[in-house]
Amino acid sequence: MAKYEAVEVFEKYIHKIDKFVDILNFNKLLFYSFSIQIRNHNMKKYFLFGIVPGLILSACSSINPVSESRLKNEVIPLPVEIHAFDNYLKINDRAEIVGKNKDEILAATTLKSILSTYGISANIVANPTDESNIFFTSNAKIDSLGNEGYKLTVNQQGVSIVANKGAGLFYAVQTIRQLIEKDNKIVKIQYCNIYDKPLYKWRGLHLDVSRHFFDIKFIKKYIDNMSKYKLNTFHWHLTDDQGWRIEIKKYPKLVTIGSKRSETVIEKNFNPFIGDGVPYEGFYTQEQIKEVVKFAEQRYVTIVPEIEMPGHSQAALAAYPEYSCTGESCKVLTKWGITDNIYCPYEKTFTFLQNILDEVMELFPSEYIHIGGDEVPKTQWKKSDFCQELIKKENLKDENGLQSYFIGRIEQYLNSKGRYIVGWDEILEGGLAPNATVMSWRGEKGGIAAANAGHNVVMTPGFAMYFDHYQANPKYEPFAIGGFTPLKTVYDYNPMPKEISIDKQKYVIGVQANVWTEYMKSSQQVEYMVYPRLLALSEIAWVKPGQKDWNGFQKRLPNNFMLLEKYGINFRLPEPEIKYTIINENEFSLNIYSSVPNAKIYYSSDGSKPGNNSKLFKSELKMSLPDSIIAIKAIIQLPDGRQSNYTEQKVEKPL
Repeated sequence: MAKYEAVEVFEKYIHKIDKFVDILNFNKLLFYSFSIQIRNHNMKKYFLFGIVPGLILSACSSINPVSESRLKNEVIPLPVEIHAFDNYLKINDRAEIVGKNKDEILAATTLKSILSTYGISANIVANPTDESNIFFTSNAKIDSLGNEGYKLTVNQQGVSIVANKGAGLFYAVQTIRQLIEKDNKIVKIQYCNIYDKPLYKWRGLHLDVSRHFFDIKFIKKYIDNMSKYKLNTFHWHLTDDQGWRIEIKKYPKLVTIGSKRSETVIEKNFNPFIGDGVPYEGFYTQEQIKEVVKFAEQRYVTIVPEIEMPGHSQAALAAYPEYSCTGESCKVLTKWGITDNIYCPYEKTFTFLQNILDEVMELFPSEYIHIGGDEVPKTQWKKSDFCQELIKKENLKDENGLQSYFIGRIEQYLNSKGRYIVGWDEILEGGLAPNATVMSWRGEKGGIAAANAGHNVVMTPGFAMYFDHYQANPKYEPFAIGGFTPLKTVYDYNPMPKEISIDKQKYVIGVQANVWTEYMKSSQQVEYMVYPRLLALSEIAWVKPGQKDWNGFQKRLPNNFMLLEKYGINFRLPEPEIKYTIINENEFSLNIYSSVPNAKIYYSSDGSKPGNNSKLFKSELKMSLPDSIIAIKAIIQLPDGRQSNYTEQKVEKPL
């Protein structure tokens, strides 16, 4: 029997043996990795029938791996189960990656690209050779892994990655991305066995491109970097009062008129209005969108487009005013907020929206289409004879009921096309459409009600998941919309409210952070607001609450800060930490710590704001203790010149 035939026979029984090993409380990962190594290495068949049974028997007396330690480069998000060892696999200037099918080759190609950044030239082969040291195996049929889980083994034989689907292989590669170390010219990965799978199936990040527009290059970067932290849903907010950003061929005026506004309000100068006098525009062609969708699919990211209705529609009505209740012409909104101009529920309006959605569905294969449904002023509906007659005709209670009717009509159409709607929690008002998914943003109340009623829910409450909020003292931060959502608030959030009954918890399908861009004019500002909060988001979306550990998460940040810098992300630099100890009545010792590797620390003790001209902190200092209070201020600075905000610590003599 050839070695591969032997392995095929063996693997028919692997899952039954898995159960036996589970009973013995043995690490299934370590056991399963042997079957993969047998498949991938030129071992004699007697190994299969000699060593493997011995391994099973040894499980009775040896439960834990020998020389187990912590991973030096710990991973974000934290894997479900890790067994690490005090040894390393060295990868020289070449690597040979084994991948056969489409999913394996895609994962292998991703890993090859990562290795190239370390100066390693990798070769991808369909069948293993004596030179092979990285092995991908999909279609493993391990029920516990689901569609996105994986098993990763690194030992003296090489790297083995096992998953049921391509997504699992991809996420294993993202874990490897964080595990790779470079010590001088040596590239290495610590020996480990990792079993991993996500907590939630919807792990989302949103971007509003209506208030401020971002080009395709940045959209790709945004998707690429979110996928590195195992987020899988990109919510693309494409239309709003301030701009329509998607080409619809049947209605060309949506972009020739709806994508342009005459100017933009300056900060919060609403009343009286003060604009910048600068015309603003931008939209994506359908070819560009197809390009982005394909790019996202290669990273296992689903794009959920949002086409706002019935409110937040002034940009569309500026192009086609006949679909409003007044029929009056209007302009694309130049200030932030909401307006009374909304769609009127005429039959011709539903035809208009259905035609738009037809083109949207051709571009986006996602099973979900987001239809907004939030912040809908009913002023025009209350004044409209047509709307009032429709309320009576359909036996609706009021205008909230009319909104529910509107959403229900759209849902029926999308359901007929095999798609499902997602809407903000206002779609609960007047009654929820039968198959709708609720995105709970006004706190958790809407999500709790929807889940307990048997509807799918994505938790995205403003107090924890709005990344347009300040993340530190506004005095020192770039201008933002308001609110306060620091990194720890994001990390501490649990997307499963206790008010949801146990039998209904299955309806909470995920969690998402939202990035509204009223006050984010540049892609650099978007990145500043998103990172490092995205790292906390990735962990709460992936890890069970009982596994989370804020202190442990902080210890895992430095390695990832280095990666963010490598990826060219303009992440917010956390302020340094100042600590002091009184030695005696005349002296104190000063220490300043940075969580960002390779950063310089500058400090001052004379009350001035620290900067390049300040003192460079290198190691613990002994300083004189004055009679009055002394204020120590410090910042960190990256090699590219970027600086953190400063932090301050007052030191005074004890009484």
